[in-house]
Amino acid sequence: MVSQGFYDLKYGFLALSATEAHAFLDRIFTITLTCLVFAFGSLLVAIQVAGGQYTPRIIATTLLRDNVIRCIVGLFVFTALWANRTMVQLGQGGLLVPQFQVFLGALFGFASLIAFIVLIGYCAKLLRPVSLVRRVAKQGIAVIESVYPYPTQDVYAPPVPTKKRKLGLLSWGSRDSAAVPAPAAKRGPPDRVIYHQGRSAIVLAVNLQRLVAEAQRADTVIEFVPQVGDFVAGDEPLFYLYGNTGAINDRMLRSLVAFGSERTMEQDPMFSFRIEVDIALKALSPAINDPTTAVLAIDMLHRLLRLVGNRSLRGHEIRDDAGQPRVIFRTPNWEDFVHITFREIRFCGVGSLQIPRRLRAMIENLLQTLPKHRHPALHEELELLDRALEREHLFPEDLALARIADSQGMGGSSGTSAHN
Repeated sequence: MVSQGFYDLKYGFLALSATEAHAFLDRIFTITLTCLVFAFGSLLVAIQVAGGQYTPRIIATTLLRDNVIRCIVGLFVFTALWANRTMVQLGQGGLLVPQFQVFLGALFGFASLIAFIVLIGYCAKLLRPVSLVRRVAKQGIAVIESVYPYPTQDVYAPPVPTKKRKLGLLSWGSRDSAAVPAPAAKRGPPDRVIYHQGRSAIVLAVNLQRLVAEAQRADTVIEFVPQVGDFVAGDEPLFYLYGNTGAINDRMLRSLVAFGSERTMEQDPMFSFRIEVDIALKALSPAINDPTTAVLAIDMLHRLLRLVGNRSLRGHEIRDDAGQPRVIFRTPNWEDFVHITFREIRFCGVGSLQIPRRLRAMIENLLQTLPKHRHPALHEELELLDRALEREHLFPEDLALARIADSQGMGGSSGTSAHN
């Protein structure tokens, strides 16, 4: 028989007959489809377990955005489609066998098997508590660094706008409320109110750059009423306008605000704290009772809070180049970050020895590493922790042990003496 290259009936690239090639491709299609179904089923169970054991908020922020899982599932789908297409072409080609396409199908099938094994191990590591809290903290650090790009200062400095390409935001290097506050004019009732129209939703982002430009063009002051992450119902106030309000277009201002059904971390630095605290609270619940996982979440909260404490938090008034206030935009201050970090965890975990020891170690470390204007809020949390321990632990031996700072919770004490 004369050779026909890759499409030869018997002596081609793989020397497979039409029957053999069809059976081979059918096995590849079946195996790939099985891997795909098993992967989706396993991920569904894993998401349910992770949402119930940790917090449902990690589903959208972590699990569904993982590129490794997306690529592997995409490989399964591509391999199944390739095998199916080659079988269809094989049926239409008579005795001619597309040997090279069958060979590529074999490579894709082998790669899918390897990827399936990798996926099992990867998901097992991904769902470990330390992996989840680290992923959330990593995203939170990126948001904090983009929203608060300047280091904290001991005296007030005028805000300096810098353009941010991502999502059209402005980051303002203003003095935060923990130190000398920026001078703000006392304003009376607004001259005009713009209300939210449409469905109730959560504020995800605000285009501050265009908002400041619009206020400067109209020579007015625009106050954004909610904060990023707030829920806004229909017909609730969205903007307060002061001054020359007739030059402002309502529809244009509403278009500068992005709404969604749930909070995201792209522009909400407080949301990463919320997720870490929720993981710690779920671990401290009587149904789970896993204080060691709560300690892992506190480790990441320690990391996030120290980063925030060394940053200049944005002030309420955003001014133009001439120093005139143009936009009033509220963001969380230092006390807000401290409260969300400590209060709920202390309330739910004071009965466990690990939690107060780890919280004390965090407070003492922050007092040593952060500027002095950050200390009052930390001293208050330390005092509240001592008062809660005195109420919870009746035995003096337990009380003395709970007052030792320990970065591991239990077992890693640096030899700090108890505070009596």
